[in-house]
Amino acid sequence: MEKREGFIHQENSFLGRHQNYLAEFVYGGIDGSITTFAVVAGAVGAGLDNSIIIILGFANLFADGFSMSIGAYMSAKSEKQNFHKQKAIEYWEVDNMPETERDEIKDIYRKKGFEEPLLSQVVAVITKDKDRWVDVMMKDELGLIEDDKSPFQTGLYTFISFLVVGLIPLLVFVAEYLNIDISQKFLWASILTGIGFVIIGFLKSKVTNNSVIKGITETLLLGGLAALVAYFVGDFLEQIIK
Repeated sequence: MEKREGFIHQENSFLGRHQNYLAEFVYGGIDGSITTFAVVAGAVGAGLDNSIIIILGFANLFADGFSMSIGAYMSAKSEKQNFHKQKAIEYWEVDNMPETERDEIKDIYRKKGFEEPLLSQVVAVITKDKDRWVDVMMKDELGLIEDDKSPFQTGLYTFISFLVVGLIPLLVFVAEYLNIDISQKFLWASILTGIGFVIIGFLKSKVTNNSVIKGITETLLLGGLAALVAYFVGDFLEQIIK
């Protein structure tokens, strides 16, 4: 029984770690599917060959995916660095300006509705432990809570989801080189991408705690609009260049 409980604990811990990065997976997937499908739609609208569509699609997939993941990594890293910088400042102020910081704690809890003598007792308990004191200042004064997610994994999940979901619009065009004959490629690419939008929209609703219908509808509308714009721009430019 102990072994079974240990297995369940490890499994839940594994799932929990991955679930923490669901937001990165969702937003990476949304961007990957929309931008890649827009490239494909624009290329189809311009009447480009299958090989050109694949080249443009994969170039966009890896270049934009890498760029987005680097941006996510740098943003997460900067937030973490800023948090630790502010925390170091708070430790310095507690060590060198204890009375001022104690008054700030009292003011914070007075605004929360605490009154004497309970107010002074709460302040005394908080300021008795320096780490607890700093944690309260970080949260209640600065509004900062440390994000335990790894910046590297934030970027990695963004990149993986961008590639995986962004690959969907290209599958139909790649199939030709696998000796799979598919007619009306763009129609099938649109259908598959639409299914991808539905899945990502569903996951998005879980991240934002919004309605599933709203999450799916927003993703479908945004993706479809981007594709329509790209398609007609490609068609327009193709007519001009000719």
